[in-house]
Amino acid sequence: MFTGVFYALLAGFLGAVASSSAKLSLGSDYLKGVCENGLKSWASDERHFRQADDTTVCDWLHIPLRLLCGGLLFTCNAVMWTCFAKALRYSSSSARATVTTTASNFISSAFLGHLIFGEAHAMLWWVGISLTLSGLLVLHTAAPHTGEQAVDKKEH
Repeated sequence: MFTGVFYALLAGFLGAVASSSAKLSLGSDYLKGVCENGLKSWASDERHFRQADDTTVCDWLHIPLRLLCGGLLFTCNAVMWTCFAKALRYSSSSARATVTTTASNFISSAFLGHLIFGEAHAMLWWVGISLTLSGLLVLHTAAPHTGEQAVDKKEH
């Protein structure tokens, strides 16, 4: 049972990493801005990073960074689906694995969005995730329904 929960949590986190990677690889000039800010803070004089045609290193460096994020997107998605399949295999029900993965993805996405992009969430989002986590708690604390219980109900 714990193994299924572990794989479900890992699948949700990897899904969040994949979506953040997609946002970085397809987003408009975010990586270029991060590169320029990093170089400005690393070196006080920007002229060290100028090329002969007066373009900065970040004008071309963001392209391999975007490709790297695209590769990370596909890798994380592949590993995420593997973990989700294992979560389904080791969980007592597919609903538990699915809801656990979804909750893990929501929380991980919020954390990564705040960490990488500086995003903030509205109160309604927090209410929604609280309800999701409450449902997850009920789902994980409920006793599993066995076949014998179903037979007893049919006889009465």
